[in-house]
Amino acid sequence: MDFIETDIDGVIVIAPKRIGDGRGHFAETFRRDLFREKCGAYDFVQDNQSLSVEAGTVRGLHFQVEPKAQGKLVSCLAGALLDVAVDIRPGSPGFGRHVAVELSSDNGLQLWVPPGFAHGFCTLAPYTLVAYKVTDYYSKEHERGISWCDPGLGISWPVEPGRATLSDKDRALPELSGLPG
Repeated sequence: MDFIETDIDGVIVIAPKRIGDGRGHFAETFRRDLFREKCGAYDFVQDNQSLSVEAGTVRGLHFQVEPKAQGKLVSCLAGALLDVAVDIRPGSPGFGRHVAVELSSDNGLQLWVPPGFAHGFCTLAPYTLVAYKVTDYYSKEHERGISWCDPGLGISWPVEPGRATLSDKDRALPELSGLPG
């Protein structure tokens, strides 16, 4: 497994090594010892999956506040997506900046999004299946979000705001500047 640092401290792209033959391929997608060495001593407590039927489906940008902040290890099991992590750590030199990485079943890449980041994605293919491990349990009370199309974030999404498939909840999220301090 290769652990590739990004422009924002803490966000890491993980590239599992695939061993292929005529049957397909095999890949080791998670090793606790390597993950702890490269990403930190996090424990995963819950695994989640989401299926998006249409290309252009946007989910996010979501996060949970302390004491239930979540780190997420995101991978794509089928299809493809643009995965985005936005630094929302107060006082961070990366505050308001983002990392965007294409994850697909073809490239096998994963993205580690540590606590203190908002996370979201846009599907690039129909029937995209996303899996992610999280470091704390879901808590509705601690759930928050930022508008995916906040112009202040400068994210180049592969879909226009009027054409994205969104939940009603995600349509109503505030811009980063509108979050309570």
